[in-house]
Amino acid sequence: MIKTIIRLQNDMVMVFDTEGEQVPKYQGQYEDVRESILRDAPLGAEFTYWFDYDTEPKTVYKGGW
Repeated sequence: MIKTIIRLQNDMVMVFDTEGEQVPKYQGQYEDVRESILRDAPLGAEFTYWFDYDTEPKTVYKGGW
């Protein structure tokens, strides 16, 4: 199950499950994986951006991701 979604500055997306393991099915270029992530992510999933030189990702609303 999807738990954390991180969109990076270069528009790559990393996705982790509840165990902290990567979920390759949902990883890749933002444009390629966006729809499947928005469709399949549960209500409690954390959507984030990790841009620039921030020390940690910033949480955003699912609709604004």
